Amino acid sequence: MISNEVPEHPCVSPVSNQVFERRLIEKYIAENGVDPINGQPLSEEQLIDIKVSHPIRPKAPSATSIPAILKSLQDEWDAVMLHSFTLRQQLQTTRQELSHALYQHDAACRVIARLTKEVTAAREALATLKPQAGLIAPQATPASQTAAVGAGGEAMEVSEQVGMTPEIIQKLQDKATVLTTERKKRGKTVPEDLIRAEDLGKFRQVASHAGLHSASIPGIISLDLCPTDTNKVLTGGADKNVVVFDRREEQIVATLKGHTKKVSSVIYHPAQSVVFSASPDSTIRVWSVTGGNCVQVIRAHEASVTGLSLHATGDYLLSSSEDQYWAFSDIQTGRVLTKVTDETAGCALTCAQFHPDGLIFGTGTADSQIKIWDLKERTNVANFPGHSGPVTSIAFSENGYYLATGAQDSSLKLWDLRKLKNFKTITLDNNYEVKSLVFDQSGTYLAVGGSDIRVYICKQWSEVLNFSDHSGLVTGVAFGEHAQFLASTGMDRSLKFYSL
Repeated sequence: MISNEVPEHPCVSPVSNQVFERRLIEKYIAENGVDPINGQPLSEEQLIDIKVSHPIRPKAPSATSIPAILKSLQDEWDAVMLHSFTLRQQLQTTRQELSHALYQHDAACRVIARLTKEVTAAREALATLKPQAGLIAPQATPASQTAAVGAGGEAMEVSEQVGMTPEIIQKLQDKATVLTTERKKRGKTVPEDLIRAEDLGKFRQVASHAGLHSASIPGIISLDLCPTDTNKVLTGGADKNVVVFDRREEQIVATLKGHTKKVSSVIYHPAQSVVFSASPDSTIRVWSVTGGNCVQVIRAHEASVTGLSLHATGDYLLSSSEDQYWAFSDIQTGRVLTKVTDETAGCALTCAQFHPDGLIFGTGTADSQIKIWDLKERTNVANFPGHSGPVTSIAFSENGYYLATGAQDSSLKLWDLRKLKNFKTITLDNNYEVKSLVFDQSGTYLAVGGSDIRVYICKQWSEVLNFSDHSGLVTGVAFGEHAQFLASTGMDRSLKFYSL
């Protein structure tokens, strides 16, 4: 029935009463499980064999003449064409289904990307809000107490006294006593491993890394090395990112994102895997290097944060701002412990730096003054006039006596804190911009970064080194341990190292 030929092994289907070639019907049932004539369910067991004597099969009557052969060929050709047409239709349908599936997949990918972005933004917002919530609570108390003081007392003073507890002041005093004792023990002895001036003069650039920050917003604005392991390098960029870099491995350890404007100051904690950054977005951020995330946002100021310095205890941060205030904050809680301004000056602060003992500190102002403050009393104890133009950088020497200052007057001034006077002025080239000042950890050398890099030997104040390898302005300089190498960053987006 299926092949239109006389069956060799005929059998009958009880479902349709039709005769089939057994071989063909078994194949059909295996594939479809039904009778080919009426589509009813059919199994091999139901088939009934027909006993016949095997006749000699006659030739197919259709293929006995040429016209009949031509007709059968024509029929086969038509069947092939029909089958081809059906396949083409199926191909077209499959293509449409595939394109639809691809479109759906693309749409799904976009939705996932958008949701991931929203989740990241929400997490960052949450990280910002957590410390903020902790910051607002403590400051609410003094405000209510201020009202009770009346017209006689200053609101600012009351809020400060609440923040700077006797315990904190005692902690600062104890640390200062220890540090002063250690300094006296060391006396004038220079560390054995400290590089000699003649060797320092032979320093050459040994490495340059330009891939730390974004190329689209070029410029590294700030630099710091970890005091206890100077191979750990910290940079802040114009691209709003903070980058931790390993000098020995020559690779980035962490890229910390969160600031909404450039990063103007960075500090590496000496004892913990923690770094700090400040920005014109008016926030100070505390970051975990190992976690690669922001653990605290300190909102101490109402305007651009211009300077950052870590107290010797490692627990408190000093910050200066264009809002004319300096602030002293607890890094663990994010609380601002005290916030002070010089009412008489009414001028933006441009930089801030702790004295090595941590009981006094200096701030630079936009009107060329250097102010020395007593932290415990929160009072301005000395002023150093002499520069013209905003003070751009200040640095205390480890010996505790010298203060170096730079301003937009192309000069470098050195002050003696014992006599409170300027004992040396180094006049730099015309239009030289001083951007960074740093003494090495022994107080033997002073490095200046700006239009180029210069290193002076203290006491003689003679120049022992001069580099102009950066193609842009130098924004940061730092000494490695025992001044065995020098690091610098610049607006050309590069971090450079110099040594023998």
